[in-house]
Amino acid sequence: MTKLSFTGSEPHGVLIMERCAGRGDSRGSPRSGDAMNGRPAPQTGPQLPMRVLVVEDQKKIASFIRKALLAEEFAVEVLHDGAEVFMRVAASTFDVIILDIMLPGQDGLSILRQLRKHRIVTPVLLLSARGQPDERVEGLNLGADDYLAKPFVLAELIARVRALGRRAGTNGPVTLRVGDLSLDTVTHKARRGQRDVELSAREYRLLEFLMRSAGRVCGRMAIVESVWDYDFDPGTNLVDVYIMRLREKIDEGFEIKLIHTVRGVGYAIKSSA
Repeated sequence: MTKLSFTGSEPHGVLIMERCAGRGDSRGSPRSGDAMNGRPAPQTGPQLPMRVLVVEDQKKIASFIRKALLAEEFAVEVLHDGAEVFMRVAASTFDVIILDIMLPGQDGLSILRQLRKHRIVTPVLLLSARGQPDERVEGLNLGADDYLAKPFVLAELIARVRALGRRAGTNGPVTLRVGDLSLDTVTHKARRGQRDVELSAREYRLLEFLMRSAGRVCGRMAIVESVWDYDFDPGTNLVDVYIMRLREKIDEGFEIKLIHTVRGVGYAIKSSA
């Protein structure tokens, strides 16, 4: 058993996560197969990790939460300033948002109100050091999906994040959008403007990975690990070939190009150059 713990100067106490070897459901994503004794459960292909946005201004706590989530194979992004949250969420796609209430720039409840006003329905788990009943009620009434008071056990936080991800996955089609490109993750149908885009299974998985990371540069090895289910020489140009195919299907004939090359680093999909 491995125990991660944190005792800092912050008034929020100790965060603890216990991880037991051999325990099932060790992966962060509800789209991943359970791991039993190191052997993955049968699945149709590699699944993308659940993307979690952590919004926490206390950097030690944010770092500890991030490390715990990464250990459970979530994909994690961290913000410390509330003023940055809305634009980041509007520009990308997350499966769950962990949102502290007390933030600089913009507090968590007003961020939540803004997200729901713009019909962004990403599940939100609120964190607060105060834990007052009125605050919990206000957050839930504004559209929060769950609430956790500090101090908390990291194992419980992770379990709640998993539950929110599973719940969101059963709520019907989830459509990813970048500019005028849309991708239905249930039917696997893509559309650019008024034009349907036909995708092979591998092209779909590559496009989904890029769109879930919209606005961020994706390195070739990260793409390989997420999109391909077998090992091959990283020196090959397989990724570049599939990117070229996606460009032909998605960008050809459109003035605004969505797929961008960052030379020497990788690729990004975004609606602006």
